[in-house]
This record gives sequence, structure tokens and C-alpha cells, in this order.
Amino acid sequence: MDIQASLNKNDVCILIPTLNEEVTIVQLIKDFRSEGFENILVIDGHSSDNTRKLAEENGAKVIVQEGKGKGQAVQEAFQLIEDPYIVMIDGDGTYLASDVHAVLQPILDGHAEHTLGNRMANFEAGAFTKLNLAGNKILNKLFGFAYGIWLEDILTGYRGFTHHVIKNLSLTEMGFEIETEMTVESVKNEMKVKVVPITYVARHSSAATKLNPLRDGLKIAKTIFRMARLHNPMFYFGILGTGLTLSGIAVGLYVVNEWMNGVTRIPMTILTALLILTGIQMFIFGMLSDLIVSLHRETMRMLRKRDD
Repeated sequence: MDIQASLNKNDVCILIPTLNEEVTIVQLIKDFRSEGFENILVIDGHSSDNTRKLAEENGAKVIVQEGKGKGQAVQEAFQLIEDPYIVMIDGDGTYLASDVHAVLQPILDGHAEHTLGNRMANFEAGAFTKLNLAGNKILNKLFGFAYGIWLEDILTGYRGFTHHVIKNLSLTEMGFEIETEMTVESVKNEMKVKVVPITYVARHSSAATKLNPLRDGLKIAKTIFRMARLHNPMFYFGILGTGLTLSGIAVGLYVVNEWMNGVTRIPMTILTALLILTGIQMFIFGMLSDLIVSLHRETMRMLRKRDD
């Protein structure tokens, strides 16, 4: 039996966060409606163009977010949505409505609770700049090292969720870091995450990007690193410890070189010792924290099994 054929498509909420998307929003809504999805929610970030008007005229429910930023919009929408299934898609026209079936299928089959549309599987020429493509690959690798789970596209804007997932994600990020946070939260809470191939198309010539590759890329990397404290503290404290220890060694080499030339650098000698000792302490903190997190994770796993 085809699960999607028996699906009541009104049980699926198509969530579209928007900000000045008048060039692409109409076609996107029409494409989803042609796929049979009428339950479309647009949450708008105070667009200064005709995005809201056009979305309403084409059958979408439109709400204006109270705050600012994509992350805040997603959090607000998740509080409002009560449908069993949710598909979130960017409103910039770079994703295809026809891929909604691929995004939903693992959830309907029970193989996933959160699906990620993998843009890297099939993207048009010009869909990524070289900087964006390199940045995405670096951030995906960093996520893998930090969380031990290798996902091909953690920053995708095309995702599927169950109702249970969106109500159990503890989200705080207000900007483009929200995709990273949703992925980290799903991994941390041991939700079933699956990556599915989708098509990523080049942005419309009149649709400007809101993402700054360098500024937002650094913010995303910072989010991955910061959230690792509670999931993989050995990675977090290990990075700090390595940086401090290497800094101490570098200063120490300078001190030794100066000493061999007859110059004694007592303050820098003390600094060398402090940096190396602090670095070693970071490694110790990491090991102890990792033990605590492992015990907590195992306790939570046992409690979930008991509840089941």
C-alpha cells in the first residue's frame, strides 16, 4: 500500500518563513497546491514588499512574526502548529515543491522523525557560489567531528518533522543558526534523523540572498562549537586545551631561544607554564565532563525505555 496515497495531505503543514519573497512566493505556493497540499502557512518577517498580500491571494495562511530573524520565526511557528506532520521550506524559490514527497516518505514509513533535504545530491550550476559550497562542506565536517554523526547537509532549508519533534526541540537561536540548532537538538535527543536527496536550483535573478557567507558562516561554526559543550564536551574542551597548550609551547620556544642568546624572560616563562597547565586542565575537564554526559545519556535512555 502506498502510504502517501492514503495520507490526508491536510495533516501536513507546509511552513514557509519569508522576508521580501514577492518574486518567488506565488509560484512556490502554486507548486505545493498542484502537489495536493493546501495547508500552507507563511510566517513573514515584516516584508516591505508584497509577499504577504500575494501569499494570501494564492491561498496561504499568513501570519507576521512578532520578533525578527529566521530563528525567531521558526520558533513562533512551531508553537502555533498542531498538525501531525510539518514540512519547512525556504521561500526563495531555490527548492522544488515536488521534492516534498521525498522529504515526507521516511517520516510516513516510520524510519525518521526529522528529515533533511540534501542539496549536495543534485544542485544546478550557479546554485552555490564557490565560497558557499566550500563553507557548507567545512561546516558539515565540523558538525561530524563535534557530534559523531555525519550528515551531508545540516544547513538545508528543506526539512520534514513530526509534531512530536517540533514540540520537543529547545530552540533559542534567532538567526540563520536555527538550522544548525534544530539538527543538534534532534541528535542530542536521539531522534531519528534521515537525509534525503533533493534538487537545489539557482536563485532567481531578482531574489537577493539574506545570508552573508562569512559573517553567518562564523556564527554557525560558533553555534556548532558552543552546543558541543553539552553533547561532546571532550571535543569542546579538547579544542580549548589544544589551543592553550600549543600557545604555551610557542611562547616557550621563544623563551628558550632568547635564553640561548643570553636573555632571560621570566614573565614569559611564567606565561608558558600557565598556558600549558591550563591546557592540560582543559583536557581533564573534557574527560570528566564526557563521563558525566555519558552517564546522563545512558540514564535518559533507560528512563525512555521504561516509559515505553
